Parts: sequence; structure tokens; C-alpha cells
Amino acid sequence: MSVVVAIDGTAGSGKSTVARGVGETLGLPVLDTGAMYRAVTLRVLRQGADPSDPQACASVARDAAVEVEAGRVRLDGEDVTTAIRRPEVTATVSTVAAHPEVRAVLVARQRDWVARHGGGVVEGRDIGTVVFPDATVKVFLTASTQERARRRAAQEPDVAPGGDLDAVAEALANRDRRDAARTHSPLRPAADALVIDTTRRRVADVVAEIVARLPAGARKDRP
Repeated sequence: MSVVVAIDGTAGSGKSTVARGVGETLGLPVLDTGAMYRAVTLRVLRQGADPSDPQACASVARDAAVEVEAGRVRLDGEDVTTAIRRPEVTATVSTVAAHPEVRAVLVARQRDWVARHGGGVVEGRDIGTVVFPDATVKVFLTASTQERARRRAAQEPDVAPGGDLDAVAEALANRDRRDAARTHSPLRPAADALVIDTTRRRVADVVAEIVARLPAGARKDRP
């Protein structure tokens, strides 16, 4: 059977780390859908398009060749794994990702990715509610705002100049409010999602809890 593990959650809640752990445990490929939106946002900025213009952003998304494989991100053939984490992209990605026209383009590509790979672990913000509502397992990760700020600053030092975690925490909270309030694909757990607060949890324990939710016969653990 085709196994799809949908992992949603707020920024800094541990989605990427947990998704990699689940993928390694189950022998499944991992897709970071947030990286796809960041790649499109980077292209919007490079082309000088208006991030608030849905049609302009959708046009950029349709023309963008975005590849996300094995932890690397390529945009139009260029490795942009580091570039998509720059502050200007982080500050703009919520605006670009809120456009239904952009989401329609990338959701279709996300579904195609899973079809081509025969399943996978897919992480993002609307995977269990919109992209794969029939996923084998749905998970929603949360963590305290301060813990998420600490993680984000460790991953992207440029977002916390001088170690100002309060500013990072405020930015994360603002993004949460924007994403939860948007009309199309709002950030929220699916009704049947396993909700996990990762604030004081070991990654291995969170991964084990998720893997344990798979139905009998669905696991494809590596030897």
C-alpha cells in the first residue's frame, strides 16, 4: 500500500527534523513543501514581482522549475537550499503562500511528487487538511513560542541579530496569526490529526509516537 505521512505545524515546531526521522525509520522519501513556497518566493523577489499580486505570483510559480529532493532545493537548475532561508524570503513567504492561485500550482506538484515516489513523508502547513486529506497518518506539531524562536535562531542566525529571541518570537507569532486567519488553506490541525507538543520532547520519542500510529502492514522499516 502507498503510505503518506502528513506532518503539519507551526514554524519552528520541529516539522523538518521529525519528518526526516520518520522518513528514515520507514524508508520513505521526504518532501518539505515549505521549501517549495520559499523557492517560489525567492523567484518572485528576484524578478521584482509584487508579492501581494496573486496573478503575478501565480505566473512566477507556474514558470518556476522547483525540485526538492534529499534535503536539497533547486530553482531553475540552481541550488538555492541556503538562499531560500535568507531573511527577505522568510519575511515575504507568508504573503506569497497565501494566494490561492499559488497554492493551486504547488499543491498539484506536491501530489505529483507523492505519486511519482509511491508515497512519502510530506511536511507543511495544510498537508493533512488540503493536500492529502486521506493520508495514512496525519500529525500536527506545536511548541512554545520561545522554544520555536530558539530553534529558528539556531537554524537561521540571520533572523536574530544580536541574539534577540523576543523579536524572533514576535515574528513567529505574527506569522502564525496570518497563516491561521487566511481564507484559503488556513493553518490548523486536521480533525483526525495526532497533535504533539514538541517543546520538551526528544525527537526520537516523537518519531516513535508517529510511526506507532501507522496501521498494521503499512510500515516499511529499513532492515
